Amino acid sequence: MNWIELNDIHQLDDIRTLSYSKPQVIFKHSTRCSISVVAKSRLERVSPPEHTDFYFLDLIRYRSISNKIETDFAVPHESPQVLLIINGECVYEESHGGIRMEDVAAQIV
Repeated sequence: MNWIELNDIHQLDDIRTLSYSKPQVIFKHSTRCSISVVAKSRLERVSPPEHTDFYFLDLIRYRSISNKIETDFAVPHESPQVLLIINGECVYEESHGGIRMEDVAAQIV
């Protein structure tokens, strides 16, 4: 898995813009949560869909970015959480034990 670290609030504009040409995935991860560690490991064990960018957000260090994601994409905050952004909109989100790469990939047509 080639994570792109999401560590600057301005990256959200780039993610929205890039989502018009290829799917963008944001994984919101809490380094203090065992469920989040399991979800991250589950994502990393399966090959990601091609032509999709995967962003990793450390919620402990960058909570303000998580808050902006909630506002920009109209998705209530969860942790852990995965969001799929296509054409500027969050078209799929899942949290906790429901996070699976196969489910993310199934949403990408």
